[in-house]
Amino acid sequence: MTVRQDTIWERFLSPIVRLLIDEDGLQRYADSIDWEKECDRFQRDDVIIPAYYSSQNFHGVTGGYLNSSAAVTYDPITQYVLPPNESIVRQALIDAVKVKPRRILDLGCGTGSTTLMLKQAFPQAEVIGLDLSPYMLVRAEDKARNADLDIVWRHGNAEKTGLSDATFDLVTASLLFHETPDAVSLAILRESFRLLVTGGQVLILDGNQKTLRQLEWLNDVFEEPYIREYAASSIDANMGGAGFEAVRSQDVWWIHQVTSGVKPIKTENIRHYTPTSIDNNDLEGLGSPAFGIMA
Repeated sequence: MTVRQDTIWERFLSPIVRLLIDEDGLQRYADSIDWEKECDRFQRDDVIIPAYYSSQNFHGVTGGYLNSSAAVTYDPITQYVLPPNESIVRQALIDAVKVKPRRILDLGCGTGSTTLMLKQAFPQAEVIGLDLSPYMLVRAEDKARNADLDIVWRHGNAEKTGLSDATFDLVTASLLFHETPDAVSLAILRESFRLLVTGGQVLILDGNQKTLRQLEWLNDVFEEPYIREYAASSIDANMGGAGFEAVRSQDVWWIHQVTSGVKPIKTENIRHYTPTSIDNNDLEGLGSPAFGIMA
């Protein structure tokens, strides 16, 4: 795994993290898998890898997520860079679910950490994890197998999934939008709108945009090519632009945020975005079979 040597991460933080993780164990795991053979099971010929994804380094790693090293090291590193705790942060998305979903789509699922939590929270639902990197999907499938969870893993682009209209009750994305240009984030939200049933919910977990705008130095910690564009943007506004209503962002430990939106009943005349509050009673009143009293 080639890493730029001049990043703050590589000079200061990476040595600390390396003391905390079992690099020998990770290497043994990496060597135990025929990555190219396993990737072939997921690789779809109709999926075109966009330039914004393949031509950039993420977290200082040359080649981004299109390699096995990224799939192997993502989880051990992420657990130390999502304060106060990775599980707590991801749980915030689960806690924000206001529907009783029958079908869930997790976009940009990576190694499936949030996808697994969604399946555990909603065991009766069909859960699909979609990602551009077949290497990440190999790792995600392995984690699901070890957890005895039945999840469908799909190679695909969150902008153009190729899935049918109005077939999901819940669409989620965790830690995806800060790694995409703003125009792509808007396209993903429009695709999410298309995929959701009337009254369906979209949930986006990512960095807190207000905090990132206030702490410029935080944007330099990792090599994230689109982090400043993300910080300057507004997921709330983009959700409104995509047609969602009842849009609300909730701070998660100041550093993160979860943004929720609902696909309204009337889509003929999409109103301009207006910040509103969202609660379970409002959602149940939309009349969609996707909504119900949580168990």
